[in-house]
Amino acid sequence: MPLFTVLALAAGTFALRLAGPAFRDRLRLPAHLQELLSVAAPVLLVALLATATLTEGHGFAGWARPAGVLVAGVLALRRLPFPVVVVAAAATTALLRLCGVA
Repeated sequence: MPLFTVLALAAGTFALRLAGPAFRDRLRLPAHLQELLSVAAPVLLVALLATATLTEGHGFAGWARPAGVLVAGVLALRRLPFPVVVVAAAATTALLRLCGVA
């Protein structure tokens, strides 16, 4: 990636981060738009999780990866420490692949 592109993206990111505090008191959003914006972040994160979990290249990633993510989700909901969650998810995926599950 050319240096100019990196600098342009950095400047744009910095400008957007400054715009929030600068326009906080000047810009009033309708209540329904505020509600939609508060829901947008979790929806985008779930979409990213689903895409990264279920696809590889242009096809299905197989069943081992979603199983590992499912184990991680269950353990995270039970509030286990993060390293335990990561190791359990990786171990689940590795064991399933070792058993021949794609």
